[in-house]
Amino acid sequence: RCTGTSLMMSLCLAARPKTLAACVAPVCLGGVLAHTRLNEFNLFLFVFTLLPALAIQVATNFFNDAIDFRKGADTEGRFGPPRMAGSGKIPPESLLIAGITMAMIALTLSLVIVAARGWIIVAIGLPSLVFSFAYTGGPWPLAYRGLGEIFVFLFFGLIAVSGTVFIQSGQWLPEALLLGTQVGLLATVLIAINNARDIEDDRAAGKCTLAVRFGIRFARIEVALLSVFPYLAGVLWWLLFDQPEAAWMPLPGLLLSCLVASLLFRSEPGRKYNRYLGLS
Repeated sequence: RCTGTSLMMSLCLAARPKTLAACVAPVCLGGVLAHTRLNEFNLFLFVFTLLPALAIQVATNFFNDAIDFRKGADTEGRFGPPRMAGSGKIPPESLLIAGITMAMIALTLSLVIVAARGWIIVAIGLPSLVFSFAYTGGPWPLAYRGLGEIFVFLFFGLIAVSGTVFIQSGQWLPEALLLGTQVGLLATVLIAINNARDIEDDRAAGKCTLAVRFGIRFARIEVALLSVFPYLAGVLWWLLFDQPEAAWMPLPGLLLSCLVASLLFRSEPGRKYNRYLGLS
């Protein structure tokens, strides 16, 4: 348990700042797409798209920290970075309150884009808030049913990119589906590596991730496919939208993606996987 400055430090760690790029990237890419394809970009709307998205991801991380501890998925011997509830630095009840607070902040901030684009934003944002808790909590937690990857792909890929373009322009672009697919698959690599690392702890806690259901070999192949397919899908920028530069400009990232995938095949689940997660 901690107070003052140490509490704030612990909350910052519980927010898992290294993973927040998975939220920032699709919103930024959606903004770029709206500007380059439709010549639309409103900085005010962009800020009030990004801030609620960050608040929802932080809320999800707070809920995940508290609920996984309560369910026994986070133990002292886990390979991943220390969790605040599991290490005793923050009581799980406090993390749940922090998660609810961040969700309310997200709801309040999103009123700006609701006012700008109407109630369709509620149809996008409300499920995001619900699933921030339902990812690990509630009667049917997604992560405990092997649906974590689908959640990440949809909300950190398709919905984030397409929604940002719509907020900026009031239009839905087919290009946003392609870009959302690419960034969503790369974001899903994070959860896939996380699940591969924690396979034994998750199995013991009854957390039936895809890695637990199908084994470590499947998890490694999953990471490899998720790492490579976004770059292959880039060919569609050339074929469908006559944008060859959008196909070849991201290719340097393919080298790092292949490196991460190959490292997973050459090492057993352990603390090394934290390094691979950071590279991803």
